[in-house]
Amino acid sequence: MTSSRERETAVVAQLSKRKQDKSIIGEDRVEHMPDHIEKPSCAPASEPRIEWVSDAIAELLRRLRLPYISLNPGSSYRGLHDSLVNYLGNESPRIVVCLHEEHAVAVAHGYAKVTGRPMAVALHSNVGLMHATMALYNAFCDRVPMLVIGATGPVDAALRRPWIDWIHTTADQGALVRNYVKWDDQPASVSAALEAIMRGYLATTSYPNAPVYVCLDSALQEKGLDDEPELPDPSRHLPPSLPEPAAADAQRAAALLLGATRPVLLVGRVGRTTEAWTARVRLAEKLGARVLTDLKTPAAFPSDHVLNTAVPGTFLTESGRDLLADADLVLSLDWIDLAGTLRQSGTAARVISCTLDSALHNGWSKDHFGLPVVDLAIAAHPDGLVNALDQLIDERPPVAPPAPASIPAGDVRGKSLTIRELASDLSTALGGGPSCLIRLPLGWDGADVRVAHPLDYLGQDGGAGLGSGPGMAVGAALALAGGNRLPVAVLGDGDLLMGSSALWTAAHYTLPLLVVVANNGSFFNDEVHQERVARQRSRPVENRWIGQAIRDPEPDLAGLARSLGLVGYGPVCTPDALPTTLHEAVGAARGGSAVLVDVRVSTAGYPGTTSESTSAVSAR
Repeated sequence: MTSSRERETAVVAQLSKRKQDKSIIGEDRVEHMPDHIEKPSCAPASEPRIEWVSDAIAELLRRLRLPYISLNPGSSYRGLHDSLVNYLGNESPRIVVCLHEEHAVAVAHGYAKVTGRPMAVALHSNVGLMHATMALYNAFCDRVPMLVIGATGPVDAALRRPWIDWIHTTADQGALVRNYVKWDDQPASVSAALEAIMRGYLATTSYPNAPVYVCLDSALQEKGLDDEPELPDPSRHLPPSLPEPAAADAQRAAALLLGATRPVLLVGRVGRTTEAWTARVRLAEKLGARVLTDLKTPAAFPSDHVLNTAVPGTFLTESGRDLLADADLVLSLDWIDLAGTLRQSGTAARVISCTLDSALHNGWSKDHFGLPVVDLAIAAHPDGLVNALDQLIDERPPVAPPAPASIPAGDVRGKSLTIRELASDLSTALGGGPSCLIRLPLGWDGADVRVAHPLDYLGQDGGAGLGSGPGMAVGAALALAGGNRLPVAVLGDGDLLMGSSALWTAAHYTLPLLVVVANNGSFFNDEVHQERVARQRSRPVENRWIGQAIRDPEPDLAGLARSLGLVGYGPVCTPDALPTTLHEAVGAARGGSAVLVDVRVSTAGYPGTTSESTSAVSAR
């Protein structure tokens, strides 16, 4: 006879799977933690009793089916840590140890980019939260789900230990991040704590997604229980379905699209299942609409499709501007910075905008961007509108296919090792095998991003906070572990150095991962800014490198990687050496290793520079 807990677990699993079948991104993703995981020396009982408040919290995390909890250890949540290990047995969720709180959040961010699902994160007191703030801002701007559990020293002053508990206790700890999380709470009882975690989980998994923060009193966690508390039933607290467009709005949008002769789809933050991907392609083909995508967002439309006629970029590219300038109707599917994009293009087209992002706008951060002028605003999830339009719009007569995007062909190899060469050689080394391009540096040309599946490219970090790349790469690798898709991250040297110790977690858990560093020996994006200021003021462009260079000494990135347990290659300084090194590195990563390759690239062709200034600076 099954117990009530077993029956509840079965119901939650069935309901959760029903929801997840539509949210898992890609059929080749497998939930799998490699065998290298710390196990308790003494396993907990098969039916452990909930004896402490932290046990009840841990039990709820298990019932919520959270697979992992990333953390950097801290005494403020030592009660919860004990329950994770000695009550749960370090299973569901499993602990993912990180060397910095910022990495713990970035790992959960990368995991959510692949799966569309939240991880849990534990942060130690006010100091750990302060470490994590930038990573939380990135995750908020990137609209990813995440359940962040913080802790504070005893709220009751009589329970505080001398010195340390006083400086690790904050009156309103959530105020540190309230402007860039979706919701926060600091509960004062076991019942309130359980409800806060349940409410937080609902909030973060409801559209639009963003992290939530629940701060637990350390004294409350360590409080004993005479009786087991009543836990929320996750099967009765499921997130709502994605909001659909009003029928009248969908009909009006269909009429506008059918009346247009040169429609353009701006594909931004959209659903990432293969079903949603196929629906977008079908709609574009029915309309004969040309498509523009964005490097800030994950893969959303096949790059080699005849209707994908403009090169994507972090900023609007020249071909993107031309595409929009020629349009007579623009359908924006939750496009990031729609007002800025339309303004740059100078388009006179009518505009349909489908988004619910305004639900997260609070005025503190200006991630709402400019106010776009639109002819039809639809408050719904973009996938819902695509599906509705697919039902309303019949096949149109075939239209002459537009010219494909201008993508340089042939051998890009030159005298110096450029980022275009790196892109070409990396593509060759991957050999067409399934891979996931997790991150790209700013200098990467959108023409070199080739996608045919939602997991081919994951976009950027949302908040443009340097140092996020390594942790997000580890989180994506964690989500992809056990599948056949190789995680690949191309990072700048500044990004890598700021977050390098995050890579230890990949080595520790034997996660297959390839990190390629496009190393130009500088915080080069700021050299470009200094060049612009110098030109405006008629000052020497040749001085733009001062205060920007990462040299004298040059960091040994391959040696740093090896010290963290990775396989390290490089520095690779010549074009001839690159193909062989990348081929060997790809083989090592596909064999199960975490690998880093240091590639020394020139700055030739970097956006915003001139050949004259690049030559002058390169010659120093």
